[in-house]
Amino acid sequence: MRWWRRFDAKEVARDFTRVRGTGADIVRFFLLWEDFQPEPFTVSDEALSHLRTVADVASRSQLQVIPTLFTGHMSGANFIPEWALGGTRERARFRVIAGERVVDRGIRNWYADEDIARAQVTLARECARALAGHPALWGWDLGNENSNCCVPATRDEGLRWLDRVADAIRSVDGGCHLTIGIHLEDLEEDRRIGPAEAGRVSDVLSMHGYPIYASWSAGPMDEAFVAFLAAITRWLGGKDVLFTELGAPTQDGDPDAERQSGAMLLGEDDARSYLSAAMRGLQQTGATGALTWCFADYASTIWNEPPLDQAPHERHFGLWRADGSPKPGAAALAESSAKTRVEPEPVPWSEEVRDHFYDSPKTTLVRMYRERRGLEGAKPPQRLARPLL
Repeated sequence: MRWWRRFDAKEVARDFTRVRGTGADIVRFFLLWEDFQPEPFTVSDEALSHLRTVADVASRSQLQVIPTLFTGHMSGANFIPEWALGGTRERARFRVIAGERVVDRGIRNWYADEDIARAQVTLARECARALAGHPALWGWDLGNENSNCCVPATRDEGLRWLDRVADAIRSVDGGCHLTIGIHLEDLEEDRRIGPAEAGRVSDVLSMHGYPIYASWSAGPMDEAFVAFLAAITRWLGGKDVLFTELGAPTQDGDPDAERQSGAMLLGEDDARSYLSAAMRGLQQTGATGALTWCFADYASTIWNEPPLDQAPHERHFGLWRADGSPKPGAAALAESSAKTRVEPEPVPWSEEVRDHFYDSPKTTLVRMYRERRGLEGAKPPQRLARPLL
C-alpha cells in the first residue's frame, strides 16, 4: 500500500526479476490514488517519475505492465483521497482509509459527482501521457473492483464515466490497450458497470474470481469456477477476457488467519494444484491470459495495520513468502507461461438469456454453473462468503 511513498527501484527490479524467472510476461500493479493525486487537479510529479521508473525496470526485465487507476478498493478496504470523501456512510461495507488512517466518512460517488469525475479525467490523462509509447506498457486498467467503492445510479451514468476516462487516456496515447477490473459481484448483482458496459471501452475484458468467496462454488479448490466466469464475461461483454485475478491464500502458521478464515486457507501444495488446474482451465476456455493475485505475502510487521488487521487471510495470497522465498505455487506460473491460447468455443447460452441475465443475476448465474457442471437438482455446498469488513 505504501510502495509509492517509500519507493525503491532496486526492490522493484528484484521483484520483477523473480517474476520474469517463472516465465511470466506481464505485471499488473496499483497506483494508490492519494499518492498520485494529492489534490483534485494536482498530479504528483514525483509519483509520475516513479511510474516511469517502474516501466523502465519492467522493460529491462522483459515484462509488460498494466497500471491500475483509482485504487480505490484493495484487499478489503477502500483507499480514497481526503478530497474525494463526503458521501453517505449508510450501509458502508468496507472501511475507508485516507492518509493512512481509517476514517468515518463516505465516498463521493464519482459516477455522479462532476468535480470528482473531472479530477479523475485529469489523473488518467497525465498518467497516460507519462507512459505514452513506452515499450513496457500493455495498457491501462481503469480501476480495481470500482463497484466496491461506489455504484452508478443508472447504466448511462456508468457508461458516461467509462467514455470520459477512456477518452482522456486515448487523447494522449491512442495505441494502448484498455480494460477495467470487474469482479464476481459485478455478475452476481447488477451494479450497472459489468461486462457489457466495460466492453464499450475495453479492448479486452477483465474478470476477478475466487471460489472461496462464492457460496455456490464447489469449494476452495474448484478449478472450473474461474473458467466459467471467463466464459460468462465473454458472453455478456462480447470481448475476449484476460483473467486478471485468481489465486488462493495459504496456511502460514498465522493464528489470526487460522481462527478467522481457516476454511479459506489452503496448504501450499494444494494452492499450487488449484492454481495450475485453474490456469489450465482458463487456457482451454480461450482466455487471452491469466494473472495471479498476488506476487508476495505481506510482512508480519504490518499485519496490525488496516486492512490486514481485519482480513488476515489477505496476508497470505502471495506466490512468494514475505521473506522472498517462492511457494510451490510460483512453479504454476512456469507451467502455464508457455501455453498457446485456444480459440473460445461457442457457449450454449441463448441471446434471450443474455438479454434478461440481470433480471435475476445470481440465480441465473448459479443455475448456469450447476448445469455446466452437471449438478442440476443437487444442493450446492455451503462456503464462507467474503467477509463484510
